[in-house]
Amino acid sequence: MKIKSKILIIAGSDSSGGAGIQADIKTVTSLGCYAMTAITAITSQNTTGVLSILPVSAKNISQQIEFTSKDIKPDAIKIGMLHSTPVIRSVINSLKKISINKIILDPVMVAKGGAKLIDNKSIKILRSELIKKVSLITPNIPEAEILSGIQIKNTEDMILAAKMLIDMGAKNVLIKGGHNKSKFVIDIFVNKIEIVKFKSKRYKTKNTHGTGCTLSSAITSFYSCGKTLKKSCEMAIKYVNQAISSGPKFGKGNGPINHLNTFIINKKFK
Repeated sequence: MKIKSKILIIAGSDSSGGAGIQADIKTVTSLGCYAMTAITAITSQNTTGVLSILPVSAKNISQQIEFTSKDIKPDAIKIGMLHSTPVIRSVINSLKKISINKIILDPVMVAKGGAKLIDNKSIKILRSELIKKVSLITPNIPEAEILSGIQIKNTEDMILAAKMLIDMGAKNVLIKGGHNKSKFVIDIFVNKIEIVKFKSKRYKTKNTHGTGCTLSSAITSFYSCGKTLKKSCEMAIKYVNQAISSGPKFGKGNGPINHLNTFIINKKFK
């Protein structure tokens, strides 16, 4: 398979391989792209939970981003968890230096149990500065609630929250609807021109670890290869759905999904 594009992933490491930079690399590689990384944190975790988190310094993260990009310039960038204000600021500064236009931000802020992963000051900078500098942000419902300041109970609330984020300076927003309890999963794509609803089957499984990381990396992969953002979101959502439906059922807790379904997605969307 010929490599289609080059992607820089800025995210934390998940030792279990289901989420974080490991899920990102698997996704990008499965979709025919070349993955480079800047690791923001090292976690010790498995499918039952997180044991420890070792943050990487803001200086080292910037060095990873800039030194890697100086040699191999990425076609697109995916950003995951940024754990502190200094890290967010360093990433913003590094993005200015390397000047890449296609950037997808997965604003990881809330753990599966509902606890915030970053402090209020970091959230404020993410909201007021970083979202303006990326092509698309992909919050789930709890994250969209934090960013917009409103409670989201239904699809109409999702649209309102997305519009509020557009008013704050975001160019495009994809709010993921997996946390809603509806029969189908509805994801909402919004910009200043259009509102698009993506309707997907909801699978009855606890094995959804890393779906957000996988989705944003799949969007970045398709977008880096020349697809529009809307089409990239559509294709990535279907890729993740197939990965959930064919999950390997590993671990005793919330297990990983199956990133190795490239051939199915290529047959459908080539």
